[in-house]
Amino acid sequence: MLRDFAKLQTFLMVIKEKSFSKASAKLGISQPAVTQQIKYIEDYLDTRIVERKKNGILLTKEGEDLYRIAQKLDKTIANSEKELLRIMNKDFTFIMGASSTIGNYILPTYLGDIKKKINNEVFMNIALSSEIIEQLEDKKIDIALIESPIFKDNIIYREWVEDELVIFSNQQLPKTLKAEDMHNFDWICREENSHTRLLTSEAFEEIDVACDNFCVLGTLSSPTAIKETILHANSNAPRPVASVMSKHVIKEEVKDGKLFEARMKDHKIERKFYIAYLKERKHDAFVDNVVNYLLGISKV
Repeated sequence: MLRDFAKLQTFLMVIKEKSFSKASAKLGISQPAVTQQIKYIEDYLDTRIVERKKNGILLTKEGEDLYRIAQKLDKTIANSEKELLRIMNKDFTFIMGASSTIGNYILPTYLGDIKKKINNEVFMNIALSSEIIEQLEDKKIDIALIESPIFKDNIIYREWVEDELVIFSNQQLPKTLKAEDMHNFDWICREENSHTRLLTSEAFEEIDVACDNFCVLGTLSSPTAIKETILHANSNAPRPVASVMSKHVIKEEVKDGKLFEARMKDHKIERKFYIAYLKERKHDAFVDNVVNYLLGISKV
């Protein structure tokens, strides 16, 4: 069984997430597949290793012993992969594709570390999630980081960073907004085919707010352009200029008091960012190293 370490990796993820369903989402495989792999280990060892409880997963004594062994193996394999990459020493450029929010506001901090991980140059393309997936399928990029999974049979999807969309302005806003408050702003909107625009429209519909009745000053395709437009709007105007954006985009400006964020009463607009790569590159050492590194920094 030690030669089939994928099953032990599944076991480690189940313990880390304390849930079979959460582990399946993180690993990009179905929940029945996770259950089957744990059962395989238990059949192989002829003993129970985990017990499902209402509040999560509980390790048996044998499971605790296996967990310690699996952790040691995981660390050893990770170190060995680094050695293998040094032996391979291929001279190439690793190309990552990312949606605007991820590419402009999350990834730049980590590109240097990713470069060190694979000992090669790293380049980044930024576009809409749908365009990034097309580039992945056309093999123009090595890995995709997207705002919404565009499911294709030949692609593996891994849950990554948690995100929240918030309403913001350069004027002080109430921390919590009611449905009727939405009509008191002048709006800057994202383009219609963006994932942010889709999620926002769905959230407003759930609280019976019709976006068609908004006073829209403009529609822009870039999160950066929207942020800059609102930063430079008249902060003394009787009606605040507002938009909806990922909390990651405006984090620094909110911290500095240049922008102010608000949330809808009893309603949060949340989503997951995803890592995607071709199934045929599942065992590619370079892809595997970058994916594992990114999963390790998922709490940003």
